[in-house]
Amino acid sequence: MLELTPDELLSTTRAVRRRLDLERPVEREVLEECLQLAQQAPTGSYRQDWHFVVVTDPELRGGLARLWRMGADRYLGGAPDGDLPGMMGRVLAGVRHLYDHLHEVPVHVIPCVEGRTEGKGAFAQASRWGSVIPAAWSFMLAARSRGLGTVWTTFHLAREVEAAELLGIPYAEVMQAALIPAAYTLGTEFKPGMRAPLESMVHWDHW
Repeated sequence: MLELTPDELLSTTRAVRRRLDLERPVEREVLEECLQLAQQAPTGSYRQDWHFVVVTDPELRGGLARLWRMGADRYLGGAPDGDLPGMMGRVLAGVRHLYDHLHEVPVHVIPCVEGRTEGKGAFAQASRWGSVIPAAWSFMLAARSRGLGTVWTTFHLAREVEAAELLGIPYAEVMQAALIPAAYTLGTEFKPGMRAPLESMVHWDHW
Protein backbone atom coordinates (compact mmCIF):
# COMPACT_ATOMS: atom_id res chain seq x y z
CA MET A 1 0.00 0.00 0.00
CA LEU A 2 1.21 3.49 -0.83
CA GLU A 3 1.26 6.05 1.94
CA LEU A 4 -1.22 8.53 0.48
CA THR A 5 -3.62 10.81 2.30
CA PRO A 6 -7.20 10.83 0.98
CA ASP A 7 -6.53 14.17 -0.74
CA GLU A 8 -3.32 12.84 -2.32
CA LEU A 9 -5.14 9.73 -3.53
CA LEU A 10 -7.91 11.78 -5.12
CA SER A 11 -5.57 14.30 -6.72
CA THR A 12 -2.97 11.86 -8.08
CA THR A 13 -5.13 9.07 -9.50
CA ARG A 14 -4.26 9.92 -13.09
CA ALA A 15 -5.21 8.44 -16.45
CA VAL A 16 -2.13 6.25 -16.87
CA ARG A 17 -1.26 5.14 -20.38
CA ARG A 18 2.50 5.36 -20.91
CA ARG A 19 3.67 4.40 -17.42
CA LEU A 20 2.00 1.01 -17.20
CA ASP A 21 4.45 -1.81 -16.44
CA LEU A 22 3.83 -4.30 -19.24
CA GLU A 23 6.18 -6.90 -17.78
CA ARG A 24 5.04 -7.24 -14.17
CA PRO A 25 2.02 -9.45 -13.52
CA VAL A 26 -0.76 -8.25 -11.23
CA GLU A 27 -1.67 -10.65 -8.45
CA ARG A 28 -5.25 -11.86 -8.35
CA GLU A 29 -5.42 -11.14 -4.62
CA VAL A 30 -4.62 -7.47 -5.26
CA LEU A 31 -7.33 -7.22 -7.89
CA GLU A 32 -9.83 -8.89 -5.57
CA GLU A 33 -9.03 -6.36 -2.84
CA CYS A 34 -9.72 -3.54 -5.29
CA LEU A 35 -12.95 -5.16 -6.45
CA GLN A 36 -14.15 -5.71 -2.88
CA LEU A 37 -13.69 -1.99 -2.25
CA ALA A 38 -15.52 -1.25 -5.49
CA GLN A 39 -18.46 -3.23 -4.15
CA GLN A 40 -18.77 -0.68 -1.35
CA ALA A 41 -19.30 2.24 -3.72
CA PRO A 42 -22.58 4.14 -3.31
CA THR A 43 -25.25 2.68 -5.55
CA GLY A 44 -28.33 4.24 -7.08
CA SER A 45 -30.28 1.00 -6.97
CA TYR A 46 -31.71 -1.19 -4.24
CA ARG A 47 -29.71 -4.05 -5.68
CA GLN A 48 -26.28 -4.46 -7.21
CA ASP A 49 -26.96 -4.49 -10.95
CA TRP A 50 -23.39 -3.97 -12.05
CA HIS A 51 -20.55 -6.40 -12.68
CA PHE A 52 -16.84 -6.49 -13.52
CA VAL A 53 -15.33 -8.74 -16.17
CA VAL A 54 -11.62 -9.10 -15.39
CA VAL A 55 -9.62 -10.26 -18.40
CA THR A 56 -6.11 -11.63 -17.90
CA ASP A 57 -5.96 -14.30 -20.62
CA PRO A 58 -3.46 -13.09 -23.28
CA GLU A 59 -5.57 -14.29 -26.22
CA LEU A 60 -8.69 -12.52 -24.94
CA ARG A 61 -6.70 -9.37 -24.19
CA GLY A 62 -5.40 -9.49 -27.73
CA GLY A 63 -8.94 -9.77 -29.07
CA LEU A 64 -10.13 -6.85 -26.97
CA ALA A 65 -7.13 -4.76 -28.06
CA ARG A 66 -7.98 -5.44 -31.69
CA LEU A 67 -11.56 -4.24 -31.18
CA TRP A 68 -10.31 -1.24 -29.19
CA ARG A 69 -7.99 -0.24 -32.03
CA MET A 70 -10.86 -0.37 -34.50
CA GLY A 71 -12.69 2.20 -32.41
CA ALA A 72 -9.54 4.23 -31.85
CA ASP A 73 -8.84 4.46 -35.57
CA ARG A 74 -11.75 6.85 -36.03
CA TYR A 75 -10.44 9.11 -33.26
CA LEU A 76 -6.80 8.98 -34.28
CA GLY A 77 -7.67 9.32 -37.96
CA GLY A 78 -8.78 12.89 -37.33
CA ALA A 79 -5.82 13.76 -35.11
CA PRO A 80 -2.81 15.70 -36.45
CA ASP A 81 0.21 13.62 -37.43
CA GLY A 82 2.66 15.92 -35.67
CA ASP A 83 3.08 16.58 -31.98
CA LEU A 84 0.61 18.94 -30.34
CA PRO A 85 1.67 21.30 -27.57
CA GLY A 86 0.55 21.06 -23.96
CA MET A 87 -1.95 18.70 -22.40
CA MET A 88 -3.66 17.71 -25.66
CA GLY A 89 -0.31 16.61 -27.07
CA ARG A 90 0.46 14.53 -23.98
CA VAL A 91 -2.97 12.89 -24.06
CA LEU A 92 -2.67 12.09 -27.77
CA ALA A 93 0.82 10.65 -27.30
CA GLY A 94 -0.50 8.51 -24.46
CA VAL A 95 -3.39 7.24 -26.57
CA ARG A 96 -1.02 6.34 -29.39
CA HIS A 97 1.25 4.51 -26.94
CA LEU A 98 -1.70 2.55 -25.56
CA TYR A 99 -2.79 1.80 -29.14
CA ASP A 100 0.52 0.02 -29.70
CA HIS A 101 0.67 -1.77 -26.35
CA LEU A 102 -2.86 -2.40 -25.05
CA HIS A 103 -2.62 -6.13 -25.71
CA GLU A 104 0.45 -6.22 -23.45
CA VAL A 105 -1.26 -4.62 -20.44
CA PRO A 106 -1.69 -7.55 -18.02
CA VAL A 107 -5.26 -6.80 -16.93
CA HIS A 108 -8.31 -5.44 -18.76
CA VAL A 109 -11.25 -4.62 -16.49
CA ILE A 110 -14.67 -4.12 -18.06
CA PRO A 111 -17.35 -2.65 -15.78
CA CYS A 112 -20.83 -3.65 -16.89
CA VAL A 113 -24.39 -2.83 -15.87
CA GLU A 114 -27.59 -4.79 -16.35
CA GLY A 115 -30.18 -3.28 -18.68
CA ARG A 116 -29.75 -1.42 -21.95
CA THR A 117 -30.66 2.25 -22.33
CA GLU A 118 -30.44 2.91 -26.08
CA GLY A 119 -33.01 5.49 -27.14
CA LYS A 120 -34.00 6.36 -23.58
CA GLY A 121 -33.96 9.82 -22.02
CA ALA A 122 -31.55 11.47 -19.62
CA PHE A 123 -33.35 10.18 -16.52
CA ALA A 124 -33.04 6.54 -17.55
CA GLN A 125 -29.47 7.02 -18.75
CA ALA A 126 -28.27 8.77 -15.59
CA SER A 127 -30.03 6.29 -13.32
CA ARG A 128 -28.48 3.32 -15.10
CA TRP A 129 -24.92 4.67 -15.17
CA GLY A 130 -25.16 6.15 -11.66
CA SER A 131 -24.14 2.90 -9.95
CA VAL A 132 -21.51 1.34 -12.19
CA ILE A 133 -19.43 4.50 -12.67
CA PRO A 134 -18.92 5.16 -8.92
CA ALA A 135 -17.98 1.49 -8.50
CA ALA A 136 -15.47 1.69 -11.35
CA TRP A 137 -13.95 4.87 -9.90
CA SER A 138 -13.65 3.19 -6.50
CA PHE A 139 -11.80 0.34 -8.22
CA MET A 140 -9.44 2.84 -9.85
CA LEU A 141 -8.76 4.61 -6.54
CA ALA A 142 -8.13 1.30 -4.78
CA ALA A 143 -5.78 0.31 -7.59
CA ARG A 144 -3.81 3.55 -7.27
CA SER A 145 -3.41 3.03 -3.52
CA ARG A 146 -1.79 -0.35 -4.29
CA GLY A 147 0.64 0.96 -6.89
CA LEU A 148 -1.48 0.17 -9.94
CA GLY A 149 -2.26 2.55 -12.76
CA THR A 150 -5.55 2.64 -14.67
CA VAL A 151 -7.27 4.65 -17.37
CA TRP A 152 -10.93 4.84 -18.38
CA THR A 153 -11.23 4.02 -22.09
CA THR A 154 -14.27 3.46 -24.30
CA PHE A 155 -13.01 2.87 -27.86
CA HIS A 156 -13.93 -0.81 -27.81
CA LEU A 157 -17.60 0.11 -27.30
CA ALA A 158 -17.77 0.89 -31.01
CA ARG A 159 -17.52 -2.91 -31.28
CA GLU A 160 -19.46 -3.77 -28.13
CA VAL A 161 -21.39 -6.62 -29.74
CA GLU A 162 -18.17 -8.31 -30.81
CA ALA A 163 -16.60 -7.75 -27.39
CA ALA A 164 -19.68 -9.30 -25.77
CA GLU A 165 -19.35 -12.34 -28.01
CA LEU A 166 -15.64 -12.63 -27.21
CA LEU A 167 -16.23 -12.60 -23.44
CA GLY A 168 -19.63 -14.31 -23.25
CA ILE A 169 -21.39 -11.17 -22.00
CA PRO A 170 -25.15 -11.31 -22.70
CA TYR A 171 -25.34 -8.21 -24.91
CA ALA A 172 -29.14 -7.94 -24.92
CA GLU A 173 -29.26 -7.69 -21.12
CA VAL A 174 -25.90 -6.15 -20.13
CA MET A 175 -24.11 -2.96 -21.20
CA GLN A 176 -20.36 -2.55 -21.06
CA ALA A 177 -19.32 0.81 -19.64
CA ALA A 178 -15.59 0.94 -20.40
CA LEU A 179 -12.35 -0.96 -20.77
CA ILE A 180 -9.95 -0.12 -17.93
CA PRO A 181 -6.36 -1.28 -18.52
CA ALA A 182 -4.68 -1.99 -15.18
CA ALA A 183 -1.03 -2.65 -14.35
CA TYR A 184 1.60 -1.72 -11.85
CA THR A 185 3.08 1.66 -12.69
CA LEU A 186 6.64 2.55 -13.62
CA GLY A 187 7.31 4.59 -10.51
CA THR A 188 4.58 5.53 -8.07
CA GLU A 189 4.94 9.32 -7.94
CA PHE A 190 2.18 11.20 -9.75
CA LYS A 191 1.36 14.89 -9.54
CA PRO A 192 -2.04 16.60 -9.63
CA GLY A 193 -3.07 17.41 -13.18
CA MET A 194 -3.20 20.90 -14.63
CA ARG A 195 -6.76 22.19 -14.49
CA ALA A 196 -8.56 25.40 -15.38
CA PRO A 197 -9.33 27.87 -12.58
CA LEU A 198 -12.20 26.70 -10.39
CA GLU A 199 -14.36 29.69 -11.29
CA SER A 200 -14.26 28.66 -14.96
CA MET A 201 -16.34 25.54 -14.29
CA VAL A 202 -18.26 26.10 -11.04
CA HIS A 203 -21.58 27.91 -11.21
CA TRP A 204 -23.24 29.09 -7.98
CA ASP A 205 -27.06 29.13 -7.95
CA HIS A 206 -27.32 29.61 -11.75
CA TRP A 207 -25.20 29.14 -14.90
